[in-house]
Amino acid sequence: MQASRSELPVIVAGGGIGGFAAALALSRRGLSVKVLEQSPEVGEIGAGIQLGPNGFAAFDALGIGDKARALAVYTDEMVMMDALDETVVGRIPVGEAFRQRFQNPYAVIHRADMHMSLYHGAMESGRIECLTSTRVARIEQNTDTVTVIDSQGARHVGQALIGADGVKSAVRQQYVGDEARVSGHVVYRAVADKAEFPQDLQWNAAAIWVGPNCHLVHYPLRGGEQYNVVVTFHSRNKEAWSVTEGSREEVLGYFEGICPKARQLIELPKDWKRWATADRDPIGQWVFGRAALLGDAAHATLQYMAQGACMAMEDAATLGEALRVHDNDFAKAFAHYQRSRVARTARVVLSSREMGRIFHAKGVERLVRNDLWKGRTPERFFDALEWLYGWKVENCLAA
Repeated sequence: MQASRSELPVIVAGGGIGGFAAALALSRRGLSVKVLEQSPEVGEIGAGIQLGPNGFAAFDALGIGDKARALAVYTDEMVMMDALDETVVGRIPVGEAFRQRFQNPYAVIHRADMHMSLYHGAMESGRIECLTSTRVARIEQNTDTVTVIDSQGARHVGQALIGADGVKSAVRQQYVGDEARVSGHVVYRAVADKAEFPQDLQWNAAAIWVGPNCHLVHYPLRGGEQYNVVVTFHSRNKEAWSVTEGSREEVLGYFEGICPKARQLIELPKDWKRWATADRDPIGQWVFGRAALLGDAAHATLQYMAQGACMAMEDAATLGEALRVHDNDFAKAFAHYQRSRVARTARVVLSSREMGRIFHAKGVERLVRNDLWKGRTPERFFDALEWLYGWKVENCLAA
């Protein structure tokens, strides 16, 4: 006897941050979930993530705010420095006044800690099955169900499918068929222990050093016992989206003219991970029958707004809220979810591209950038960030 549609699980393609955030949101609606992850085990590569107040609001909406808060490091400020001459370009305090304005903090967290918070929160529900080494090959639908056929030929039948399978999404490839937009910007990431990290850079801040065609980022992790180091440059080579082991020699071949203080960051790490980055042009359709895109599969973005993970969690929380409002009617909930998310996430994608240009300005554009925020009060910075950091699940659904 066949299971009724309501007894079938919701299939989530992808076991990353977006996938487990979606699984958690779905389980909180009383739904069974089957997560299909292509890697042999669940886990995240990467280093640190910056978490804005909207990220914490999404964590709260998913019921694991306390888990995330316990693992985060709370910085005093965000600061932008000119990597050529060490001048301060801009400084945003993120202390008490910031928290009162946005009702949540700004913090940094290790990517693995964030992922595990979502994973454990999801698995504790008892409603989630996770299959590893399971790659989506194709999708079939009828009026009542969706079937994912994996690369081994196994068939996974569900009442709906969430495509949270990242920049190289198989779900998006079947329904949209567009190509990722390779930026030509290469990102190297590493984590250094506090004992190895330069004392004159041990700031309790999310710090960015901006230079011509490059920038460098550092901030504390895991109670200040480690520091995240990220360096980005415009590659001289034609790049394809990829994650590989980094080459210290390649990093040292860029960043000419960088001041000695910032240069310490590229000379420090022994082991780098190398990302050749890509985003996607925004699209207006994320829903295809019983399948919907979420996270990077829907709106892959460059890193310059530090919002990729936050947007994926917002997606998941918004989907959960849409299902609540529409009593788990997927057709209505998917439509409402799409209507609520497309413009906001597109703004982040497009703003990230523009921030990359500002960060990497050279010549006269550098002088313009360095004048942009002179004399700006914290309150004016907060006003400018309201659209981004003011997100709340209570008002996340479009009218």
